[in-house]
Amino acid sequence: MRVVYPAAGAQVATRDSNFVFGSVGSRTATLRINGRIVDVKPNGSFLAWLPVPTEPSPAGVYELEVAQGSDTVRAQHRVTIPPEPLTIPSAGPLIVDSATLTPRERMVLERWEPVRVGLTVGSAAQAELQLPDGARLPMLPTAGAVLNPRGRVAVATEVPAVRLGSGAWVQVIRGSDSVRLPLTRVALADSAGPQYARLGAAPSTMPDTDRVIIGRPVAGGTYKWFLIPGTVAEVTGQLGAATRIRLDGSLQVFVDQNELAPLPAGTPAPRRIAGNARVMHNGGWTDVRIPMSEIPPYSVEAEPQALVLTLHGTTANTDIINFTSTDSIVRRVTWRQVLNDRAEYRVELHDAPFGYLVMWDRNALVLRIRGMPAIDRSRPLHGLVIAVDAGHPPGGTTGPTGLYEAVATLGIAERLKVYLEQRGASVVMTRSAPGAVALADRPVIARRAEAHAFVSIHLNAFPDGVNPLDRNGTGSYYFNSWSEPLARAVQAGMVRRMGLRDLGVNYDNLAVLRPTWMPSVLCEGAFLIIPEQEAALRTPEFQDAYARGVAEGLEAYFRSLPR
Repeated sequence: MRVVYPAAGAQVATRDSNFVFGSVGSRTATLRINGRIVDVKPNGSFLAWLPVPTEPSPAGVYELEVAQGSDTVRAQHRVTIPPEPLTIPSAGPLIVDSATLTPRERMVLERWEPVRVGLTVGSAAQAELQLPDGARLPMLPTAGAVLNPRGRVAVATEVPAVRLGSGAWVQVIRGSDSVRLPLTRVALADSAGPQYARLGAAPSTMPDTDRVIIGRPVAGGTYKWFLIPGTVAEVTGQLGAATRIRLDGSLQVFVDQNELAPLPAGTPAPRRIAGNARVMHNGGWTDVRIPMSEIPPYSVEAEPQALVLTLHGTTANTDIINFTSTDSIVRRVTWRQVLNDRAEYRVELHDAPFGYLVMWDRNALVLRIRGMPAIDRSRPLHGLVIAVDAGHPPGGTTGPTGLYEAVATLGIAERLKVYLEQRGASVVMTRSAPGAVALADRPVIARRAEAHAFVSIHLNAFPDGVNPLDRNGTGSYYFNSWSEPLARAVQAGMVRRMGLRDLGVNYDNLAVLRPTWMPSVLCEGAFLIIPEQEAALRTPEFQDAYARGVAEGLEAYFRSLPR
């Protein structure tokens, strides 16, 4: 008897219901968990969706009973469950859930920037923000706040950062009882004038060509901007370990604090003026080269037949744009000054975007645009380079009988390599052995090989609290918009070959999908935690179906390209 998930002693992320899976070793055994009968599969594995054992005491204990004939084995499997939210009674001693007080982390903000002060209180209590100058501001229920079963209601108010610079506190009052909670002091970013820093201070083994600094819309949030090391930006704030920088007058983003090297006080603001541009065709790609004195923060958006390059903190003074008359990739380039410090270059293409890189080279920002490969419609993969990525390790999930994801994905990837080579493609494997390959290195391997597509092979699982019994199947994932047709074609091939539920195509901000030089797709062909699918994944026939589906999807995608 073996429980694979949740692991013994691990903390599950829910107090409601969760899945439990493993193996009892025999198809003829019967299994009960906490008194409930659990279906045992032909290979002895099981997957159960059960209430998390919060009661009776001790909490977090799954009682397993396995019977076969006259033999019965009993065992306890212990996990840690998250603490129950604090109940706030309406009578008796005043109780305050101080863990809900915000802000709690170190903050550096601009003087007049609003700060949201929040707390969860009991329904019979009142809270107010008290400032050192004697002001008392009531904290009111937040929009949409409703009383929950434990007598809790969220309240908040907003004040400028400058009013929290010398200490403030929240006073909770109910009748004659009160509790005082001191607030973290807020430092002012603009107290000593503008401060600048250079991006890329953290050590890295990745070459500058591939290294980027990640910008996020909120502290600790999703990846959105990919900035060149050496870019100088104004520091405008800090939330914990995240530092906020200004890209231009209308856009601020968060980067990791350790990625910044502060510049001396009094350093002048960067002065970026974009000059006359050149468009230079070089066979497989075309460079749009824009001279300027300093590296700009930038972003690129793809349209059906254009790339739009935005230069933040930049004034455009481009009088002449020189083109190559025989360029088969770029049709023309136009520009406009969107804001005082934001310039936009629109690069119109002959075909849909296929891939690009942004580089800083000899005092010029270079947008390198990749052309579509020449396709033989009778053999659409002939002469192409395809990067095949066997997902994990590190990381990865494990099935009920112990099949590790990285083992299965390598087997599928090796079969896919054979099918692609049979169709005339050259295949680059990012992993060809059991050892780990760093996540960031995988798309770099593909770019250096000049791959025309990147396919990452994975097997799926669910997070705690999601019932896997009726939501499993096949899905595909992409990030850059020009990868979406590839994801659809591969999804269709996988569903046709494996016959599992079609979970559709998903936009997802995943590390191996973010690089821009080629279309990329991540395949979650099956769910390793589903006993029947794990059993199938141990067979050559099902691995073969997965690989054939992906190969046929790649073939269909490249056959659909304009040329």
